Parts: sequence; C-alpha cells; structure tokens
Amino acid sequence: MSILRILFAILLPPLGVFLTVGLRGAFWVNILLTLLGFLPGIIHAVWVIAKHDK
Repeated sequence: MSILRILFAILLPPLGVFLTVGLRGAFWVNILLTLLGFLPGIIHAVWVIAKHDK
C-alpha cells in the first residue's frame, strides 16, 4: 500500500479512492459515504486501496 494514498484516504477519502481506481463506481460510492459521515468514507477508502494493492 502506498503511504501517500493512505494519507490521502484519511485526509480526503475520495481523493485516495480516485488515485487508486479513477472515476469508477467506488469513487462515487466513497463520495456518498463521505457526505453521510466522514468515518465511513475513510473506512471505505482504506478498504478500496487495500483491495487494489499490487
């Protein structure tokens, strides 16, 4: 996992997801989760980054 992407996932969750998957569905889901509550957005962002780790 990139430390920079994890840092972005904590500070701005949609940016961390965008840097990982681009403008796919996970990005839009993360924006929705972040708007509903910051913590669900962070959890989802870290999960997406960990899932797409190479």
